[in-house]
Amino acid sequence: MEPAARDATETLMGFVRTLRAAGVGADTGRAAAFLRAVDTLDVTRPEPVYWAGRLTLCSCGTDLARYDACFVHYFGTRPAPARTTRTVSTTVPAMWNPPAAAEGDDADTTGLLAAGDTEVLRSADIASLTREERAEVARLISRISADRPQRRTRRLEPAAHGRLDHRRMLRAALRTGGEPLRLPRRHPSTRARRVVLLIDISGSMSPYADALLRLAHVVVRGHPRHTEAFSVGTRLTRLTPQMRVRDPGAALTAVAEAIPDWSGGTRLGGELKEFLDLYGRRGAARGALAIIASDGWERGDASLLETQMARLARLAHRVVWVNPHKAQPGYAPLTAGMRAAWPHIDEFVSGHSLDALEQLATAVIGGRHEGGGPRA
Repeated sequence: MEPAARDATETLMGFVRTLRAAGVGADTGRAAAFLRAVDTLDVTRPEPVYWAGRLTLCSCGTDLARYDACFVHYFGTRPAPARTTRTVSTTVPAMWNPPAAAEGDDADTTGLLAAGDTEVLRSADIASLTREERAEVARLISRISADRPQRRTRRLEPAAHGRLDHRRMLRAALRTGGEPLRLPRRHPSTRARRVVLLIDISGSMSPYADALLRLAHVVVRGHPRHTEAFSVGTRLTRLTPQMRVRDPGAALTAVAEAIPDWSGGTRLGGELKEFLDLYGRRGAARGALAIIASDGWERGDASLLETQMARLARLAHRVVWVNPHKAQPGYAPLTAGMRAAWPHIDEFVSGHSLDALEQLATAVIGGRHEGGGPRA
């Protein structure tokens, strides 16, 4: 690639990253389409680049005003008036104050969410957010890409590195006069590991239940054949069919209609026993990554919860407990439910903010952490 072309590509990708920071859905596929479109244009003129990006990088109407403001902020020019007068009803940025539009432009750019404000929002405790901020967090959760957990199988497959494949080597040597010219190798193949999510929707978890259910939808949507989702409270409710709806809003509406015990009490021991009796032993939990999202306020018998957690730990590959209160200064697992479950937990995480939920989706569910006792 010529230096000039390389510099142009880096400049355009910097613009794409700016759009992503402002909340525009410029994913990898759209960025590639943008680069292909610009490759056929005169990049020294802003008008073609502006319209190529607008047509390829914007995925919905709410992206248009953000795109216009980002273009002005990044390139310092507005080549053409925006073709929309629609007001975007999101938070106005403090840091993102793009240069004033040229006189006669009718686009309303007061709806941008600042990149800096977004970073603050990502680390904020979900329970402390306003309704508008919760809506923005819900939108950002829907963009999380959950890694697929993998497990090794006993089946071996050809590979560039690994143990020597003697059979293939001997068969190949027969075609070369008995001289092995290549040393074929193989290693264990991988398959997707099952994931089971149990989300506490009791009253004490109500500030976090919506965000956790949205994250569960992301995981189920990404891996529908290998993921099961349940709500726990005063009763166990299987939510997997509702979670398989691709649209987050429609999926959460179906989930809300399916759950009969919103903001009630918590009977974790009884609900976990019901799950293991009906689903766990039949295969849903066997060898799976089991994720329980709860603050551990157990109204039932804590000894029953301890017994069922021991059962789950024997069946599952790893048990992850998500407690939003873990992020609070000085937190200690002192509730009866947490004390009962603690010996059987492999990973203990918070899940109180957008950043924590992203880490749960990528690092924990993706399997980048090894087990070995609860992590404080």
